[in-house]
Amino acid sequence: MDSIVFWAFTAAFNPTLLGATTVMLLLDHPKRLLLGYLCGALLTSLTLGMVIVFAVDGSSGATSAAQSTVSPATDLTLGGLLLLAAYLIRPGRVPKETGRLAERRLRREEKKKEKGPPKWQQKLSEGTAKTTFVIGALLTLPGASYIIGLGHIADKDASVPATVAMILGFNVIMLALIELPLLAFTFAPEWTPDAVDRFKAWFSRRSKLLAFRGALVIGTLLIVKGTIELL
Repeated sequence: MDSIVFWAFTAAFNPTLLGATTVMLLLDHPKRLLLGYLCGALLTSLTLGMVIVFAVDGSSGATSAAQSTVSPATDLTLGGLLLLAAYLIRPGRVPKETGRLAERRLRREEKKKEKGPPKWQQKLSEGTAKTTFVIGALLTLPGASYIIGLGHIADKDASVPATVAMILGFNVIMLALIELPLLAFTFAPEWTPDAVDRFKAWFSRRSKLLAFRGALVIGTLLIVKGTIELL
Protein backbone atom coordinates (compact mmCIF):
# COMPACT_ATOMS: atom_id res chain seq x y z
CA MET A 1 0.00 0.00 0.00
CA ASP A 2 2.89 2.36 0.76
CA SER A 3 4.14 2.02 -2.82
CA ILE A 4 0.69 2.93 -4.18
CA VAL A 5 0.52 6.07 -2.03
CA PHE A 6 4.06 7.00 -3.07
CA TRP A 7 3.23 6.81 -6.77
CA ALA A 8 -0.03 8.70 -6.19
CA PHE A 9 1.88 11.62 -4.65
CA THR A 10 4.45 11.37 -7.44
CA ALA A 11 1.65 11.59 -10.01
CA ALA A 12 0.28 14.67 -8.22
CA PHE A 13 3.44 16.60 -9.17
CA ASN A 14 2.09 17.16 -12.65
CA PRO A 15 3.34 20.34 -14.37
CA THR A 16 0.30 20.47 -16.66
CA LEU A 17 -2.10 20.25 -13.73
CA LEU A 18 -0.15 22.85 -11.77
CA GLY A 19 -0.13 25.23 -14.74
CA ALA A 20 -3.84 24.73 -15.46
CA THR A 21 -4.78 25.28 -11.81
CA THR A 22 -2.74 28.48 -11.61
CA VAL A 23 -4.30 29.85 -14.81
CA MET A 24 -7.85 29.04 -13.68
CA LEU A 25 -7.30 30.73 -10.32
CA LEU A 26 -6.19 33.88 -12.13
CA LEU A 27 -9.32 33.98 -14.34
CA ASP A 28 -12.94 34.86 -13.60
CA HIS A 29 -15.23 32.21 -12.09
CA PRO A 30 -12.38 29.99 -10.83
CA LYS A 31 -14.70 27.66 -8.88
CA ARG A 32 -16.73 26.85 -11.98
CA LEU A 33 -13.59 26.35 -14.05
CA LEU A 34 -11.94 24.10 -11.46
CA LEU A 35 -15.07 21.96 -11.06
CA GLY A 36 -15.40 21.42 -14.80
CA TYR A 37 -11.72 20.55 -15.15
CA LEU A 38 -11.90 18.11 -12.21
CA CYS A 39 -14.91 16.29 -13.67
CA GLY A 40 -13.20 15.94 -17.04
CA ALA A 41 -9.95 14.79 -15.46
CA LEU A 42 -11.73 12.20 -13.34
CA LEU A 43 -13.63 10.87 -16.34
CA THR A 44 -10.40 10.21 -18.23
CA SER A 45 -8.22 8.99 -15.37
CA LEU A 46 -10.84 6.74 -13.75
CA THR A 47 -11.94 5.21 -17.05
CA LEU A 48 -8.38 4.45 -18.14
CA GLY A 49 -7.49 3.30 -14.65
CA MET A 50 -10.31 0.75 -14.55
CA VAL A 51 -9.45 -0.47 -18.05
CA ILE A 52 -5.74 -0.85 -17.29
CA VAL A 53 -6.24 -2.69 -13.98
CA PHE A 54 -9.10 -4.99 -14.98
CA ALA A 55 -8.14 -5.62 -18.61
CA VAL A 56 -4.52 -6.62 -17.92
CA ASP A 57 -3.97 -10.13 -16.64
CA GLY A 58 -1.40 -10.26 -13.87
CA SER A 59 0.98 -7.77 -12.42
CA SER A 60 3.71 -8.50 -14.96
CA GLY A 61 1.42 -7.40 -17.77
CA ALA A 62 0.60 -4.18 -15.98
CA THR A 63 4.23 -3.46 -15.28
CA SER A 64 5.32 -4.15 -18.84
CA ALA A 65 2.47 -1.96 -20.10
CA ALA A 66 3.70 0.81 -17.86
CA GLN A 67 7.26 0.46 -19.12
CA SER A 68 6.36 0.22 -22.79
CA THR A 69 3.54 2.79 -22.90
CA VAL A 70 5.15 5.76 -21.18
CA SER A 71 8.91 6.28 -21.10
CA PRO A 72 10.66 8.13 -18.25
CA ALA A 73 12.58 9.86 -21.03
CA THR A 74 9.57 12.14 -21.41
CA ASP A 75 9.94 13.36 -17.82
CA LEU A 76 13.70 13.75 -18.21
CA THR A 77 13.32 15.71 -21.45
CA LEU A 78 10.63 18.02 -20.09
CA GLY A 79 12.58 18.47 -16.87
CA GLY A 80 15.69 19.40 -18.83
CA LEU A 81 13.73 21.93 -20.91
CA LEU A 82 12.27 23.52 -17.77
CA LEU A 83 15.72 23.79 -16.18
CA LEU A 84 16.97 25.42 -19.37
CA ALA A 85 14.04 27.84 -19.25
CA ALA A 86 14.83 28.60 -15.60
CA TYR A 87 18.42 29.38 -16.56
CA LEU A 88 17.32 31.71 -19.35
CA ILE A 89 14.87 33.68 -17.18
CA ARG A 90 16.94 33.65 -13.99
CA PRO A 91 16.83 36.85 -11.90
CA GLY A 92 19.52 39.37 -12.76
CA ARG A 93 20.09 38.05 -16.26
CA VAL A 94 20.31 40.81 -18.84
CA PRO A 95 19.86 39.41 -22.37
CA LYS A 96 22.44 40.59 -24.87
CA GLU A 97 20.64 42.03 -27.86
CA THR A 98 21.75 44.03 -30.80
CA GLY A 99 19.63 46.89 -32.05
CA ARG A 100 17.88 44.71 -34.64
CA LEU A 101 17.17 41.91 -32.18
CA ALA A 102 15.76 44.36 -29.66
CA GLU A 103 13.50 45.87 -32.32
CA ARG A 104 12.28 42.44 -33.40
CA ARG A 105 11.54 41.48 -29.81
CA LEU A 106 9.56 44.67 -29.29
CA ARG A 107 7.57 44.04 -32.48
CA ARG A 108 6.81 40.47 -31.35
CA GLU A 109 5.62 41.71 -27.96
CA GLU A 110 3.41 44.31 -29.62
CA LYS A 111 1.88 41.66 -31.89
CA LYS A 112 1.22 39.42 -28.89
CA LYS A 113 -0.56 42.27 -27.13
CA GLU A 114 -2.67 42.90 -30.22
CA LYS A 115 -3.54 39.21 -30.60
CA GLY A 116 -4.37 38.88 -26.92
CA PRO A 117 -3.95 35.72 -24.82
CA PRO A 118 -3.62 32.25 -26.39
CA LYS A 119 -6.79 30.54 -27.63
CA TRP A 120 -6.77 27.93 -24.86
CA GLN A 121 -6.59 30.72 -22.27
CA GLN A 122 -9.38 32.61 -24.05
CA LYS A 123 -11.49 29.45 -23.85
CA LEU A 124 -10.81 29.17 -20.14
CA SER A 125 -11.64 32.85 -19.66
CA GLU A 126 -15.14 32.27 -21.00
CA GLY A 127 -15.90 30.71 -17.65
CA THR A 128 -17.84 27.67 -18.87
CA ALA A 129 -17.56 24.40 -17.01
CA LYS A 130 -18.17 22.54 -20.28
CA THR A 131 -15.00 24.00 -21.79
CA THR A 132 -12.81 23.12 -18.82
CA PHE A 133 -14.45 19.66 -18.67
CA VAL A 134 -13.22 18.97 -22.20
CA ILE A 135 -9.78 20.46 -21.48
CA GLY A 136 -9.45 18.41 -18.29
CA ALA A 137 -10.47 15.23 -20.08
CA LEU A 138 -7.98 15.82 -22.91
CA LEU A 139 -5.03 16.87 -20.75
CA THR A 140 -5.35 14.15 -18.10
CA LEU A 141 -3.68 11.33 -19.99
CA PRO A 142 -2.02 8.61 -17.88
CA GLY A 143 1.61 9.34 -17.07
CA ALA A 144 4.26 6.85 -16.05
CA SER A 145 3.60 7.32 -12.32
CA TYR A 146 -0.11 6.64 -12.74
CA ILE A 147 0.40 3.51 -14.80
CA ILE A 148 3.07 2.16 -12.44
CA GLY A 149 0.75 2.86 -9.50
CA LEU A 150 -2.01 0.95 -11.27
CA GLY A 151 0.42 -1.92 -11.72
CA HIS A 152 0.94 -2.04 -7.96
CA ILE A 153 -2.84 -1.97 -7.43
CA ALA A 154 -3.20 -4.93 -9.81
CA ASP A 155 -0.48 -6.75 -7.84
CA LYS A 156 -2.71 -6.70 -4.74
CA ASP A 157 -5.13 -9.09 -6.45
CA ALA A 158 -7.87 -7.64 -4.24
CA SER A 159 -11.62 -7.94 -4.65
CA VAL A 160 -13.37 -5.73 -7.20
CA PRO A 161 -14.77 -3.25 -4.60
CA ALA A 162 -11.35 -2.96 -2.90
CA THR A 163 -9.59 -2.45 -6.25
CA VAL A 164 -12.07 0.24 -7.28
CA ALA A 165 -11.59 1.94 -3.90
CA MET A 166 -7.80 1.95 -4.36
CA ILE A 167 -8.13 3.45 -7.86
CA LEU A 168 -10.47 6.15 -6.50
CA GLY A 169 -8.09 6.91 -3.64
CA PHE A 170 -5.16 7.13 -6.05
CA ASN A 171 -7.05 9.68 -8.15
CA VAL A 172 -8.06 11.74 -5.11
CA ILE A 173 -4.38 12.16 -4.21
CA MET A 174 -3.27 12.66 -7.81
CA LEU A 175 -5.75 15.51 -8.44
CA ALA A 176 -5.25 17.25 -5.10
CA LEU A 177 -4.03 20.45 -6.80
CA ILE A 178 -7.54 20.89 -8.23
CA GLU A 179 -9.46 19.56 -5.25
CA LEU A 180 -7.90 21.74 -2.55
CA PRO A 181 -8.94 25.11 -4.10
CA LEU A 182 -12.43 23.68 -4.72
CA LEU A 183 -12.71 22.66 -1.06
CA ALA A 184 -11.68 26.16 -0.06
CA PHE A 185 -14.39 27.70 -2.26
CA THR A 186 -16.97 25.28 -0.82
CA PHE A 187 -16.20 25.51 2.90
CA ALA A 188 -14.82 29.07 3.06
CA PRO A 189 -16.85 30.92 0.39
CA GLU A 190 -16.36 34.35 1.99
CA TRP A 191 -12.63 34.10 2.64
CA THR A 192 -11.53 32.30 -0.54
CA PRO A 193 -12.45 34.95 -3.19
CA ASP A 194 -10.52 37.61 -1.24
CA ALA A 195 -7.59 35.23 -0.93
CA VAL A 196 -7.69 34.59 -4.69
CA ASP A 197 -7.73 38.34 -5.38
CA ARG A 198 -4.69 38.78 -3.14
CA PHE A 199 -3.04 35.89 -4.95
CA LYS A 200 -3.71 37.54 -8.32
CA ALA A 201 -2.16 40.84 -7.16
CA TRP A 202 0.81 39.05 -5.60
CA PHE A 203 1.29 36.89 -8.71
CA SER A 204 1.27 39.89 -11.07
CA ARG A 205 4.01 41.59 -9.02
CA ARG A 206 6.24 38.51 -8.89
CA SER A 207 5.33 36.68 -12.09
CA LYS A 208 8.88 36.56 -13.51
CA LEU A 209 10.46 35.38 -10.25
CA LEU A 210 7.68 32.81 -9.78
CA ALA A 211 8.15 31.55 -13.33
CA PHE A 212 11.87 31.08 -12.62
CA ARG A 213 11.26 29.25 -9.33
CA GLY A 214 8.43 27.17 -10.76
CA ALA A 215 10.50 26.07 -13.76
CA LEU A 216 13.45 25.28 -11.46
CA VAL A 217 11.43 23.28 -8.92
CA ILE A 218 9.21 21.42 -11.39
CA GLY A 219 12.14 20.73 -13.71
CA THR A 220 14.14 19.28 -10.84
CA LEU A 221 11.20 17.15 -9.69
CA LEU A 222 10.71 15.79 -13.20
CA ILE A 223 14.39 14.91 -13.47
CA VAL A 224 14.23 13.09 -10.12
CA LYS A 225 10.97 11.39 -11.08
CA GLY A 226 12.31 10.22 -14.44
CA THR A 227 15.52 8.97 -12.83
CA ILE A 228 13.59 6.98 -10.20
CA GLU A 229 11.41 5.40 -12.87
CA LEU A 230 14.50 4.34 -14.84
CA LEU A 231 15.95 2.49 -11.84
